[in-house]
Amino acid sequence: MQGTVEDYKSKYEDEINRRTAAENEFVTLKKDVDAAYMNKVELQAKADSLTDEINFLRALYEAELSQMQTHISDTSVVLSMDNNRSLDLDSIIAEVKAQYEEIAKRSRAEAESWYQTKYEELQITAGRHGDDLRNTKQEISEINRMIQRLRSEIDHVKKQIANLQAAIAEAEQRGEMALKDARGK
Repeated sequence: MQGTVEDYKSKYEDEINRRTAAENEFVTLKKDVDAAYMNKVELQAKADSLTDEINFLRALYEAELSQMQTHISDTSVVLSMDNNRSLDLDSIIAEVKAQYEEIAKRSRAEAESWYQTKYEELQITAGRHGDDLRNTKQEISEINRMIQRLRSEIDHVKKQIANLQAAIAEAEQRGEMALKDARGK
């Protein structure tokens, strides 16, 4: 009879140890889920910030492009003179006009080149931010999957804990009954 009591006592201690281990694992899993949720919140805030920055850069680019196009269209050289002297002013005027037109053409080309470069830089930046946004959304999706998996594991651990508690209660009851039987004999 003493052997049976010792056996039940050993089983009871094993069940207590398993329950403690399951509770510790549950606490660890809860910490992991909390950390994953905080990470998700941070990533979402980062994605929103990047979206706002992309929208701001697009608006800035549109404003600068519009301003530069207005500036370029206002640049033109018109030179005409009404002079009755019979100097060779026509060739001088033609030469000066050609020089000014060349300067205006060069300025226009430089401005267009500069804005083309700026446009390409903004496109690259917008593309990079788009990639960052896609990567962030993918990370959020992965974190959501991990949260679902952890919730499933937590539910499983809760069921194990409930089963262990039921087994412990049953073992305690059997132990008490065995103890009563042993005392009765």
